[in-house]
Amino acid sequence: MVLRPKTRKSRSPLKEGSDASQGKPQIIHNIRACLTIVDIVKSTLGPRGMDKLIYDNNRVTITNDGATVLDRLRIEHPSAEILVDISKSQDYEVGDGTTTVCVLTGELLKFAKDFIEDEMHSRIIINGFRKASRLAVDFVKNNCFKPESFREVLLNCASTSLNSKLVSGNKDFFSNMLVEAVINSDNFVDSAIFVRQVSGGSVSESQLVDGVAFKKCFSYAGFEQQPKRFENPKILLLNVELELKAEKDNAEVRISDPTKYQSIVDAEWRIIYEKLDNIVKTGCQIVLSKLPIGDLATQ
Repeated sequence: MVLRPKTRKSRSPLKEGSDASQGKPQIIHNIRACLTIVDIVKSTLGPRGMDKLIYDNNRVTITNDGATVLDRLRIEHPSAEILVDISKSQDYEVGDGTTTVCVLTGELLKFAKDFIEDEMHSRIIINGFRKASRLAVDFVKNNCFKPESFREVLLNCASTSLNSKLVSGNKDFFSNMLVEAVINSDNFVDSAIFVRQVSGGSVSESQLVDGVAFKKCFSYAGFEQQPKRFENPKILLLNVELELKAEKDNAEVRISDPTKYQSIVDAEWRIIYEKLDNIVKTGCQIVLSKLPIGDLATQ
């Protein structure tokens, strides 16, 4: 009698429904998946870009912003997800250009697809892209605009980017404002530029503040007599509270004599009045505090 061990059936490490294709067919399949995403968003690019209507679980979105379109799409293909991650990185670093990144990537993949079908190895194509990237960067550095024409170039760029926005009718007005903000910022750092929205008025009443602006209204009696403008003011920056707080959240006071309660209340008022007296002694005209300023201090 001959005993033979039972042979186990080989199990695939991939879960059911997974594609185990490799080589050139899989690369071409990945490229086609990315080009499908590109075809969806590329029609939103440019001044004549079209809006997209996205319907998802009774939620309707109409937009021509590439980042919003990619965010609303339910993409499950791994290669297409990489394309979305690239556009999100562009949006995080620069704040714009998500659609442009997708379109450029799609064009590069389209050319690469032809070479792969001609049996060229993908590593050779990657090396070619890297060399072309270095040449493109060198070309831009060697052919950059001169400083005297730099402002005109920025104005043209700002006007073009505003063509597809709601304020396209006032693009000349906002283009000059944007260019002034960029030029006046420290080394063209966009993090030094902030937008504050104030209710009321028209878009043409928008203004550029070369400094720091605070959205603060007058909320106390007698503000009509206070000056509304200071030249070269003395500013005091605080990191302390200027209000009466309920200290029950931070401390506990126990008293055996009820008559001592008033002394505790008086101590609280004395503390805040000491702070206010010290502020007055500095001779400052403007007080900015990181922590709350109460009604008593405001008066």
